[in-house]
Amino acid sequence: MPRITLGLAIVALGACSSPPPREPPPQEKSVVSATTVPIVIAHRGASGYRPEHTLAAYELAIEQGADFIEPDLVPTADGVLVARHENELSGSTDVASRPQFADRRATKRVDGVEVSGWFSEDFKLAELKTLRAREPLPDLRPTSAAFDGRFEVPTFDEVIALAAAHGVGIYPETKHPTYFRVEGRRLDGTPIGIDTSQALVDRLRAAGFTDPRRVFIQSFEIANLLDLSRRILPAAGVGLPLVQLIGNADPATTRAADGFSRPYDVVFHARRGDDLGMIYGELDQIAGGLDDATGWSALIEPGPISWMARNYATGIGPWKVNLLPRVALDPPREVDGRRYPARLTGAVNPLLAAARAAGLDVHPYTVRAEDRYLALDADGTPMDAESEALRLFTLGATGVFIDQPDIGVRARRAFAAAD
Repeated sequence: MPRITLGLAIVALGACSSPPPREPPPQEKSVVSATTVPIVIAHRGASGYRPEHTLAAYELAIEQGADFIEPDLVPTADGVLVARHENELSGSTDVASRPQFADRRATKRVDGVEVSGWFSEDFKLAELKTLRAREPLPDLRPTSAAFDGRFEVPTFDEVIALAAAHGVGIYPETKHPTYFRVEGRRLDGTPIGIDTSQALVDRLRAAGFTDPRRVFIQSFEIANLLDLSRRILPAAGVGLPLVQLIGNADPATTRAADGFSRPYDVVFHARRGDDLGMIYGELDQIAGGLDDATGWSALIEPGPISWMARNYATGIGPWKVNLLPRVALDPPREVDGRRYPARLTGAVNPLLAAARAAGLDVHPYTVRAEDRYLALDADGTPMDAESEALRLFTLGATGVFIDQPDIGVRARRAFAAAD
């Protein structure tokens, strides 16, 4: 791959080398530290090739060289954590075709948005295990869709066991923690009342999988990460790195009514009239203060980022568009048979440098290989997933979430070999 020259400020990293080969026995293998070489995080497994959040997707990711596999976690009716991107199941399973579950369909308000479908909290694990996974984007990923109907929904315990057997790390995300613990209701109207952060740590402890070099815990919410740092992890006697996920931080759209623009826990507590200073400490003192309209744009300034680093965060997981802003191309530009819907502006968000200066890892999401997710470089040069991942590594990202882990491994190899 040709050398990439950037007319941008580059965050200096230490010397990098390729990760050591995977050698048995698995229990003696340590995942490569993000402080020595960028890590490759298999986003929902090798979700570009197999239905997401299945053991098959995780296994393929491991074969392709991923350092960490990422399970998003939601609970069942009997409190078991399972790997699904959302608690609404019809997008990633065949539940809608099961007549025995037709009466489970409901409309619920999840993080302030009405969602209709079938929800994990209304199925016991034994029932959920009868469902089969399917590709959520069959038109975009027909190769993956060919595996529809073949795989179960795995439990978190099964994902931990797989990672332990193969000597890789896990990077679980607690989905909608405020909804599951406080706000959400089951089909019969009773509170769900499940603390998914506590359940996550309990399962890690039960499996003996608590090496901080092999686990990151991530969330789009802030309060549950603070609770993990202040209460749950100390009570469990373990210390694990916590990563603050960051949604859309475009100042022009962060006050839009969507959960991707604002941390939902802040919205919930502000609207309920809770003492935000008691929950969030000095973060409540950001410019303009915290309220139900506070967007990520206000939370990625150097002050809040430094506060996160001091109080709970080991890293941040920003949306890649935050770091490398782009403009839409209408119509998309066609180059060599590929369609590019956007072009990079050439800017780099100072968030990246601020996070690194605060000592935080930076793991942007999500690099994907399909045309829909690509962009031209600022000068009009086509970029593929490998060059995009390489660009992020070069700018100082210490890892990337990627749907095609083999491409991430190639990008890291190119980065390590670069001058």
